[in-house]
Amino acid sequence: MNRLKNEDIDKALAWGFNCGPSAICAVLDLSPEEVRPHLGDFETKGYTNPTLMIESLKRCGASYRRVYRGDFPGAVWPALRLGVVRVQWGGPWTKPGVPMQARYRQTHWIGMRDMGKTVFDINVADERCDGWIPFELWLNKWAPWICKEGVPKSDGTFWPTHAFEVNP
Repeated sequence: MNRLKNEDIDKALAWGFNCGPSAICAVLDLSPEEVRPHLGDFETKGYTNPTLMIESLKRCGASYRRVYRGDFPGAVWPALRLGVVRVQWGGPWTKPGVPMQARYRQTHWIGMRDMGKTVFDINVADERCDGWIPFELWLNKWAPWICKEGVPKSDGTFWPTHAFEVNP
């Protein structure tokens, strides 16, 4: 499983491919070229909100069910057989009184399988690893690294906001 290859990623980066489309590719075992026509207005927006994720999954022919929805830290991570999870990075944009829309640009999509034991993150994918790694490794090493290196002003916290179990 997983036809997301480095040469595919290199080509897709030219059109703005990021975590949302890559999570769809990994979970549905499709290439970026196969997913691209089903992404709606992604290329205009440059991000995938939960509504666009649901629409894109449907257009790819997958069925889904929402298994988690929350806005605050401390959530138990969902244990998906196969699906996508939206992660919120914490920072000044998640403080009380800040409009919910301020959070949207500080999120990240990952794939999940094996009852939550394995996670796909595009930031991990390279010639040695297809991006699927143990959840504990992602939780304790990669997610904190992404917070520190890729999310300016992050306070180092992160939690799931949405989880969709997928039937390809």
